Amino acid sequence: MSKLDGQVWIALYNLLLSPEARARYCLTSFAKGQLLKLRAFLTDILLDQLPNLVDLQGFLAQLALAEPQPPKKDLVFEQIPEIWERLERENKGKWKAIAKHQLRHVFSPSEQDLRLQARRWAETYRLDVLEAVAPERPRCAYCGAEASKRCSRCQNEWYCCRECQVKHWEKHGKVCVLAAQGDRAK
Repeated sequence: MSKLDGQVWIALYNLLLSPEARARYCLTSFAKGQLLKLRAFLTDILLDQLPNLVDLQGFLAQLALAEPQPPKKDLVFEQIPEIWERLERENKGKWKAIAKHQLRHVFSPSEQDLRLQARRWAETYRLDVLEAVAPERPRCAYCGAEASKRCSRCQNEWYCCRECQVKHWEKHGKVCVLAAQGDRAK
């Protein structure tokens, strides 16, 4: 199980079994049906990895037998769409102009707009920028020291110095040539 999967299960466990959450969460028939779908995922392997989920499995078994609370009829909430109302108020009478602007600039961009967008994406996803913010610095493929130079052909391996790259070439050469050919084929 991945760390993310485990965190989701622990979050569900805490949400459904904590007394504060149970007091505030209204279990309607729809919510009950959705929660009972979790039982299919509570396998023996999962329970071995996260033994606390046995309590969640017990809760879901009890929930299957319990009747959901009927909805309260004496209290009615009406959602007020404040953001929508503000947008309507600020743009009253401007909708056709907004639609024309969107059609011209968003749905039918000019070649110049496309080039600008492509340049922004290229700058955003540049490997050297992404690697600069990476938590770990790259390591030399030969000696394991902190590396600052990259194989210029395939861009996949890192080296601390030219000597390490030359020593590692016997092992890396075939892979490098194949990777470079694959990049050219794209």
